[in-house]
Amino acid sequence: MSIIIDFDQLAAECLSRCEELATHTDTPGQLTRLFLTPAMLGAHQCVSDWMRQAGLTVRTDGAGNLIGSRPPSTIHSKTLIIGSHLDTVPNAGRYDGMLGVVAAIAAVKAIGHAKLPFAIDVIGFSEEEGVRYSTPYLGSRAIAGTFDINWLSTTDTQGVFMVKAIEDFGLSAADLCSTAYSPDRVLGFVEAHIEQGPVLARLNLPVAAVDAIAGQSRLKMVFVGQSGHAGTTPMVPRADALVCAARFIVAVSDHGRNVEGLRATVGFIDSRPNARNVIPSEVTLSLDVRHADDRVRRDAVGKLCDLASGFASSDGVAFAITQTEDQSASAMDPCLTEKMQLAIASTGLPKFSMLSGAGHDAVAMAQRFPTAMLFIRQPSGISHHPDEDVERADVAVAIEVLARFVCELAADSGGVDDLSNSLRSMGSTGFQS
Repeated sequence: MSIIIDFDQLAAECLSRCEELATHTDTPGQLTRLFLTPAMLGAHQCVSDWMRQAGLTVRTDGAGNLIGSRPPSTIHSKTLIIGSHLDTVPNAGRYDGMLGVVAAIAAVKAIGHAKLPFAIDVIGFSEEEGVRYSTPYLGSRAIAGTFDINWLSTTDTQGVFMVKAIEDFGLSAADLCSTAYSPDRVLGFVEAHIEQGPVLARLNLPVAAVDAIAGQSRLKMVFVGQSGHAGTTPMVPRADALVCAARFIVAVSDHGRNVEGLRATVGFIDSRPNARNVIPSEVTLSLDVRHADDRVRRDAVGKLCDLASGFASSDGVAFAITQTEDQSASAMDPCLTEKMQLAIASTGLPKFSMLSGAGHDAVAMAQRFPTAMLFIRQPSGISHHPDEDVERADVAVAIEVLARFVCELAADSGGVDDLSNSLRSMGSTGFQS
């Protein structure tokens, strides 16, 4: 028997669902959906309905993760987790995170009633962006068992404690201790996500496997000089904090361009007193450094900090680092990544894997479980912005690849049936019988 699956129709359904999810927002006129807000509850109601339509049993765990479960065909089986996040940054696009959730549901729908030797849990993680409580990956960290219970006492900008947000969502913080999945019961985690960059568009590829997620260093730096009247203070000597900071910002860009694979960015700057006729006395800025090799990244941070200190000394400005974060690079599981590449190749596309410069729930999940990622082309390369875009044909390919990936895993476990035979034997999107 040959099975015909209309992946283009499934893709159209996914895009329509992303549009519907975008209507659930905390801020009228733009898409902003934060951790456990009323907008998130509305999104849960939509996604719960779609999960049930795909034959999944739905529940919400203690961290607010929405989970749709598909049982295995045999007892004592492991679980394959597929998913992404449902929260957004302020004034977000429609596809970051949520496309990965609806694509996972579509892949399960494509698989239908085929017998698989493992369970599938589709998860819409409650929080990845770190906006409401300034801590990312809350949902995936709960699933991975790395959620810090002390976070419950943190507050958002409105003074709402995290524990109160959980309770207001109709959940109990006491259930957090039972949200973690045991690593010995998890076959792996797979996340489909828009690329959020221009690489696939430049290569004219609809999808690619991710082989690693870059490590990140984030620092908060302060330059303190001397304020003075812009018209009466001679140029020499001045202790202009903004001039010193500007020299450093240029040096950051230069260093990033001169080290292969490095990303170095100053994205935030606060100059005080920020008056047009006053010499700036204090500048606070952010430094974001990323690389696939943690040694290269940390070496770059050290060199940039030395440069900042040197500029400050020569300009008569004080310099301090007031905050720093260090997140190690996350390698994807080689076996699952190879399965993802095989699934891509079985559609007739070339095998290709790439680095993710952005963080994802896969960072938290890879700490405990074998993890793989699938990137979906974004034609504009613009993300975290309303202009975020994706092509329906690329989404169709992504759904097909996810379905083929599942069947590759099933075949390895002796779970080949009519569906997996059909998927494995066809070489291009479209599924002609």
